[in-house]
Amino acid sequence: MSKGGVLFLLYPLLLLALVLNCQCEERKLHIVYMGNKPEGDASLASAHHSMLHKVLGSPSSAKESLVHSYGRSFNGFAAKLTKEEATRISDMQGVVSVIPNRQYKLHTTRSWNFLNLTVNKVGAPQESNVIIGLLDTGIWPEHPSFNDTGYGPPPAKWKGTCGANFTCTNKIIGARYYNSDGEYYETDIPSPRDSEGHGTHTSSTAGGNEVSDASYYGLAEGLARGGVPSARIAVYKVCWSFGCGLADILKAFDDAIADGVDIISVSLGGDEPDDYFDDPIAIGSFHAMRNGILTSNSAGNSGPFPVSASNVAPWSLTVAASTIDRKFVARLQLGNGLILTGISINNFDLNGTSYPLIWGGSAPNYTIGSSSDYSKYCLPGAMSTDVVAGKIVFCEALYDGSGILLANGIGTIMADVLVVDPDFAFTFPLPATLISPEDGHKVLDYIRSTDYPTATIFVSDAWEDAMAPIVVSFSSRGPNAITPDILKPDITAPGVDILAAWSPIAPPSIYYDDKRSTLFNIISGTSMSCPHASGAAAYVKAVHPNWSPAAIKSALMTTAHVMDPRKQPDLEFAYGSGQINPVAARDPGLIFDISESDYINFLCKQGYNTSTLRLVTGDNSTCTSTTPGRAWDLNYPSFSLYVLDGQKISGTFTRTVTNVGAANSTYTASVFMPTTIGVTVEPSVLTFSSAGQTISFTVKVDGPAISQQPIMSGAITWTDGNHVVRTPLAVYNYIPGAPYNLESDTSYTTPAKKTVFKSSSIYHENGIMRHLKTRP
Repeated sequence: MSKGGVLFLLYPLLLLALVLNCQCEERKLHIVYMGNKPEGDASLASAHHSMLHKVLGSPSSAKESLVHSYGRSFNGFAAKLTKEEATRISDMQGVVSVIPNRQYKLHTTRSWNFLNLTVNKVGAPQESNVIIGLLDTGIWPEHPSFNDTGYGPPPAKWKGTCGANFTCTNKIIGARYYNSDGEYYETDIPSPRDSEGHGTHTSSTAGGNEVSDASYYGLAEGLARGGVPSARIAVYKVCWSFGCGLADILKAFDDAIADGVDIISVSLGGDEPDDYFDDPIAIGSFHAMRNGILTSNSAGNSGPFPVSASNVAPWSLTVAASTIDRKFVARLQLGNGLILTGISINNFDLNGTSYPLIWGGSAPNYTIGSSSDYSKYCLPGAMSTDVVAGKIVFCEALYDGSGILLANGIGTIMADVLVVDPDFAFTFPLPATLISPEDGHKVLDYIRSTDYPTATIFVSDAWEDAMAPIVVSFSSRGPNAITPDILKPDITAPGVDILAAWSPIAPPSIYYDDKRSTLFNIISGTSMSCPHASGAAAYVKAVHPNWSPAAIKSALMTTAHVMDPRKQPDLEFAYGSGQINPVAARDPGLIFDISESDYINFLCKQGYNTSTLRLVTGDNSTCTSTTPGRAWDLNYPSFSLYVLDGQKISGTFTRTVTNVGAANSTYTASVFMPTTIGVTVEPSVLTFSSAGQTISFTVKVDGPAISQQPIMSGAITWTDGNHVVRTPLAVYNYIPGAPYNLESDTSYTTPAKKTVFKSSSIYHENGIMRHLKTRP
């Protein structure tokens, strides 16, 4: 063989050896947060490029690496770096942190009436000056909820703009989009336009116009509107079909602050909280606070597990989700006349016609290797079309209905041992209802004892829920894993079965390939409760434009409707101060205000050092005079006292209230706590002689040694005869930082068959259907 022939044969081996020995590492997106105040976009972008040049070695590499320069409201950039390059940049002067980019999850009218914010209480002229900025999946601008008829030009303070392929109006006054990865899936649109539905839903919940005769295919028909219908909306699209990038979230905060929004609504987050300055939402909301903007965050959909709340920074409003006085039920009737009631949003009308009823386990698709153990769950592809076609199928799992739909079935009755008492409903692409496991046994017994079993499923009815409000099962719970001295969540708001606007090109059910179209949808999540709180904050901001973010937050918390503790064993860890009461929040009487310097003092006590703080604040902030310790003196409108096992209950809190009510007023304190806990308020009477006057008081809490004690709680209430200013107080055993997550505990295992959805509807993205990924 010739030398050339030998080389030709050896070439693939040589190439393989080069590949195996190559130390080239793929560059991945990182966020470089530098904190200090910006000096202008151009100079900062140049400085960022220079830093990358020093690390990467050439101007061209630096240019290719740089994705975002943050410089409108704070300093930092996003760049594609290897781990080694990221480490070198983290050691450079001025760098606070380098955070690998990750994907966050999205956390969805009658609800405003349920909160007593009725139509006759909105519409004041100043409300059209309030701008709500939403970080989400974008918006569908042609939707009637965003019609700008009758609106004047945007407020003079507005400095925002519109992104590509999008035209702004006098209602939607700003729209930007961000995709640092540069990847787009089939349904993604490279513009602020919404193809997922989530952003359209949250935008209309917070500030959508009044739209009469709104419904989901005839269900929940009525007037749909936002909390402040005349508010302006600015959209920052950071979420796509695959998630929400951290680098894009931070850039959106940078722009929203500089654009001039008044409230920022963020219905997304991680599965668990991060250190404040490793979390782009905490970073962004800190700078928003510095600029007088309140950020409203969803608490997350990882409940009911404790220590699951995310977005827990004290300068933002953390919102749980609770029910309203309406629930959707879908009844079914068996051929023997038995009627059972399930939970479902079912718009499909079978006109009372009964169809053959079978058990999913009797219809396996043997051709693909399925068996009864799989087909009883009615998974896509696991079902025999020959058997399922034209029938209603009883399935032993809550799923998206696609398994039956693709097998040409008529409908599905579901019972799931993991969902014993469902407290929210799903929409499906075919007639469907979810019944209790107990009723599931009745259906299965009927099928097995009858020669020709039949059933029908009725269109959903809207029933009054007299138990409302109750915090829904999926809503993430406290205590606060990062700073347990701060009670989280702060508040709860409607987040269950909420009707609001929808993108007509987004799937209208939990089945991602549902090709139907609707302008309104009914969905659930802390994503839905968050814009309710954002709308309530905008409602307060309209009449108090000069109030600080902490003042607005305090007003919402101290005037909240008190939740019934008998219905919620985890108490304030579920609902915080209670359910929002927007009308009362406009006149709270007293507020607990917090300044930037107060938050800096708080951070010092949490262990941040002077150099880090100065990078964040850009000023001469120092921690030398602050001893690390508990956060009991942060002027927060709630009280949280965690105790290590075996220790006595003991803590002293300092608070200062500002009179925003009548100039001459006297407030008297009353305390409600379990008898084993002593609480002393000093002074217990506060007398004011002018508006804006401040008075401080202390709260001393004492009690016996406790161990393995869940939350015990009560409240301190100040009253003057006209106002009720209520602050919850929680006492419990906890080790700071201790997680509660069985999914990550290797000592806890169960035999499992993995069930993975083909793609992701909004419920799959936001984590509500997480438990369905693993079947027992």
